Formats: sequence, C-alpha cells, structure tokens
Amino acid sequence: MDSSNHWYGHAHVLAEYCGLDAEHPPRINGVIQHGWTFVHGFGYGHNPPGGFAKYVWGDVNRRRGQAIGWRDYVTIGAPFLYLDRLRPRAEDAPEPEGTIWFPFHGTVDWESVHGDHDRLIREIQEVEDGPVTMCLYYVEYEQDEIRERYEEAGFRVITLGQRGTFYQGGTTNFLERQLDELRKHKRVASNRLSTAMFYGIASGLDPAVYGDPMDIPGIKQGFDGTHLLEKTFPELHGVHLDLEQARAVCDEELGRDYLMSPTELGLALGWADEMELLR
Repeated sequence: MDSSNHWYGHAHVLAEYCGLDAEHPPRINGVIQHGWTFVHGFGYGHNPPGGFAKYVWGDVNRRRGQAIGWRDYVTIGAPFLYLDRLRPRAEDAPEPEGTIWFPFHGTVDWESVHGDHDRLIREIQEVEDGPVTMCLYYVEYEQDEIRERYEEAGFRVITLGQRGTFYQGGTTNFLERQLDELRKHKRVASNRLSTAMFYGIASGLDPAVYGDPMDIPGIKQGFDGTHLLEKTFPELHGVHLDLEQARAVCDEELGRDYLMSPTELGLALGWADEMELLR
C-alpha cells in the first residue's frame, strides 16, 4: 500500500467508517488523494502507475486527471466528510467563537514558504474582531521564529500534528483534531485557498481568504496557484464571502455527492475479504 494513504489518518478514518480496525487499516489497492489540489488530485511526484486506483475526493479531480491522459480513477468523497458523519456534534457543545486561521504552509520534503509574517499579522488584526487561533502546519510550528511571532501577537497558536513519512511519525487522529478545532470557531480563514479552508466551509464556518498569499520559491511547474486560484475561484476570495455559494463549490471539490455507504466504500477500497469477516 502507498504509505501516503496513512497521512493525516485517512486510511484510519475510512477503516473505522467501514467497521474495520481503525488502528491497523487494511491494505488499500491504490492511492488516496491526501489534500485538496486545483489539478488532478495528487501532488508533485505522485504519479500512480497504470492499473493502480487513484481514489479522489470529487469528480472534478477525475475530469482534470483524464484531461492529461490519466486513468484508473475512483471517486469516493473526502475522508474528512466520512469523519464528520462518524462524529456528530455534541448537543451540549459550547457556542463557537472567533476565527481559526490556517496560513499557507511549506512541506518537510521539498519547499519552505517565504513571506512577510508581520504584515500578515497586521492584516489579521485589522479584519478579525474576536479571538484568533493560528493553526500552523508542523513545519512552521517547529520554527521558533515563526511560531513566536504569532504568539507575541496575542494569538492562540496550535498545530494538529505531523503528516508522517513511510508509516512513521504520523498523527493518526490529525483529521479528528482538525474537526474538533473547526467546530470551536465561527470563522475559518487563510491567505490561500487550501484543504483546511474547504474543511471549514464543509463544517459550516464563515470563510475568508485574504492577506499576503506568500509563496514557495522554485515551486514545481504546474503546481503554482499564486495567481491562478483567485481567478479560478473568485467567489472564494475576500474578507466576507457568501457561505451558500462557497458551500456549493466546496461540496463539488470534496465530493459530497460521491460519499458511499460502508459496504460500498469497503468494496471500492479492496476490502471485500475484511468486510466478509464482519458478517
């Protein structure tokens, strides 16, 4: 199985949804899309071979992939949406407040983000009128000079855990922690349209995309959305957005209409034998 299926606990969530062992998910016969992209559902260097299933969230990813000649797509919906089904909101949960902010982040493998964090802090302080939680990706959270700037600005600063590499060091309840944090807040914001933004919209938060977008010097060809995203998704950029319109785009990108029953999903992922043992 491709080890990226364990990133952020995706395989674990899907196994639990199918009634299987969430701590030790069965092998998946393909590669699961692990984050939102404006291309074919997969990142740079992630080119699953022919005959190896490409499990994507929304059908829009399949169409983008087929446009460049890729095949073997299976549209299943985002693991985050399955987790949302598994974890209904508590009736006695506190009233959401404030904004959770997800700044554009780099990766531990390839790139680091360059930008003006002080400028971004000023922009956030000018826009947000309630408490702000700054949710840093672990790459930036572990850089003291970045984390401390946001702490000194008076923000609550957190991270959700690590992605992991080759089955080692990953935070398997990453998505669950993200869902919990999102539900504590009224607004979700970022300086780039991103996976976290779509998760926030799917969770019913008021979205906003504004501020210094920052950039990744030398980003791989075909994956630089710096100027593309604002033109492609103008309805998802701004300080105050139309939630209903944002939700429609979000549902398409995350594949809400393609969510499956536990039995259907288990069969699609190649878990027929494991599912049979449950009977």
